[in-house]
Amino acid sequence: MMLYIKNMVCSRCKMVVKSEFEKLGLHTISVELGEIELESEISDEQRKELLQRLHLLGFDLIDDKKSKTIEKIKNIIIDLVHQKNNDLKENLSEYLSKNLHQDYNSLSNLFSEVEGTTIEKYFINLKIEKVKELIIYNEMSLTEIAYSLNYSTVAHLSKQFKKVTGFTPTYFKQLKIKKRKQIENL
Repeated sequence: MMLYIKNMVCSRCKMVVKSEFEKLGLHTISVELGEIELESEISDEQRKELLQRLHLLGFDLIDDKKSKTIEKIKNIIIDLVHQKNNDLKENLSEYLSKNLHQDYNSLSNLFSEVEGTTIEKYFINLKIEKVKELIIYNEMSLTEIAYSLNYSTVAHLSKQFKKVTGFTPTYFKQLKIKKRKQIENL
């Protein structure tokens, strides 16, 4: 049985959600971003208890097809930005179509309709939040950050950063209070 979970955005989320399933005695086959495969069906009572536990942790079960598709799009993009952005050798549209086995235009229209923003803007916002994170860590130069997030140049990264935040990356680095957004709020 497959269950789809909203707001699973990182490996820690996977660990927390898996732990909650185990506490309820539900055995998982696999745990991926936004998806849990169980060995067997769950009862209505287990589902109700699971929902309560997930809500307390900021997660939710997804039942309708549109929401599942949106969550899959988000999880693919999150994984791409945080794990394998430099591996992207094709357009984002091709990458999503290939991974979801659907036409990009229908994915794009659905995403825009439900989320009120485009897939591209969502992708850019995630990348900018990752740039902020890397700037705050102060372990990489802007050149290294640009390369790691698959920007063609530092100038391109800087232009996009300023367009989204209103600041240059250098100015952001100098700020005393660095504001970042949580992924689930993008």
